[in-house]
Amino acid sequence: MEKLDVLYEDNHIIVVIKPQNVPTQGDSSGDKSLLDMVKEHIKVTENKPGEAFVGLVHRLDRPTGGVMVFAKTSKAASRLAEQLKDGSFEKKYLAVTVGAPRERNGRLENWLLKDEENNKVKVVPSADNDAKKAILDYKVLESQAKVSLIEVHLITGRSHQARVQLSNVGAPIFGDVKYGGDTLAKGHNLALWAYSLRFYHPTTKTPFVFVVCPPQEKTPWNCFKLDKYISVVRPKS
Repeated sequence: MEKLDVLYEDNHIIVVIKPQNVPTQGDSSGDKSLLDMVKEHIKVTENKPGEAFVGLVHRLDRPTGGVMVFAKTSKAASRLAEQLKDGSFEKKYLAVTVGAPRERNGRLENWLLKDEENNKVKVVPSADNDAKKAILDYKVLESQAKVSLIEVHLITGRSHQARVQLSNVGAPIFGDVKYGGDTLAKGHNLALWAYSLRFYHPTTKTPFVFVVCPPQEKTPWNCFKLDKYISVVRPKS
């Protein structure tokens, strides 16, 4: 298990980098989750006798890495959840796709249906009663011969949303075996990274921005000069 990488922490929130292939919370695999790691960190650093309270505000798919915020109090969790609902909590991703969407930038709106048994999502007609609407904005930052670097802004937070919506327009994410992005990517991690998080501090209302670069040395991120598009931002504690 990787060491917890803490970007920021105070009495109300803790912002960390989620490693790829670590579950956000406990699942059927029984593997140690990021939520467990955060609880252990708080218990040790704050010398808490019992289990530390940690509020799960948002999630990342297991193969996705990047920046996440957890709440350390129930009040903070509630206020951050309100920001998720009103749209002031903003999540942006970087993805490397196999191919590129036809348009260089745009909005994708689809109805998604999750197959819980197989943990897979598909695009369906809106008439399906169990389907949920998914919306994202994207921008193609750069294209190489076979891969493209894309910025993705999730408007909604559906399971596997970016993965299935980009695949649906002919640009599956590099390394995504589940949605057709594995043609060039045997043995590589999913090239989807939560690189930017914006929200207001739940107590002080201070606007916070956290920006974290994907693993630049690894394929396929090393196909692009990522510093040209983003820089790492770690607010002072």
